[in-house]
Amino acid sequence: MDNYDFGKLYLLPTPLGSFDTNDRVLPIYNKEIIHKLDTFIVEQIRTARRFLSSIDHPVKIDDMVFMELNKHTDESEVHSYLDCVNMGKSVGLLSEAGTPCIADPGALVVKIAHENAIDVVPLVGPNSIILSLMASGFNGQNFAFHGYLPVDKSQLGRKLKELEQAIYRGKQTQIFIETPYRNNQLITSIINTCSPKTKLSVSTDLTLKTEKIHTYTIAEWKKIKLDFHKKPSVFLLYG
Repeated sequence: MDNYDFGKLYLLPTPLGSFDTNDRVLPIYNKEIIHKLDTFIVEQIRTARRFLSSIDHPVKIDDMVFMELNKHTDESEVHSYLDCVNMGKSVGLLSEAGTPCIADPGALVVKIAHENAIDVVPLVGPNSIILSLMASGFNGQNFAFHGYLPVDKSQLGRKLKELEQAIYRGKQTQIFIETPYRNNQLITSIINTCSPKTKLSVSTDLTLKTEKIHTYTIAEWKKIKLDFHKKPSVFLLYG
């Protein structure tokens, strides 16, 4: 690795689905960088190992260092994850799917890097939120991402009304996601809550062969039958 690449934190995107899309969604430059790294901060070690094997990483998997960062990780442990970077060794923050830190763990690591004057290098890769916004036909100048909406029906209904008001008040696209096995229930709640003229766009299996993007008014959604059960999707509302 060249001298200017030492002691950096690289933010490494991964495919949104099957690793057979690697060559289509990740630049060659990413692979060149990742091949120079042997220390990674990951959400799940098993998935990270599979991805690194899929890009023919020259270092043996058992010789790599993996540090887990997920909901079970004690925050106090994370501060030590960049100790080796302070000593001149570069580390990769590897997303589970898509881009790190966007609807994905990792922001704390990046925060720590900035606090320690460590260079942060984000690499290009697929992001389902941005791709779905691009393909929706909705306002890309003013938008908000809300992550997961409430599961409780009454709370969900209030939240959807709140989002709908933001659409018409500020012409702002509202973006959110859901656990795939609850997709159909979410769409039903949207249809039963939002105005018939409001538009809903659903982007499913982005970058995969099964990719589908549907944009209709709520009135039109009521007339069609589409099954999104267990299909990774992004939801967008606009007026």
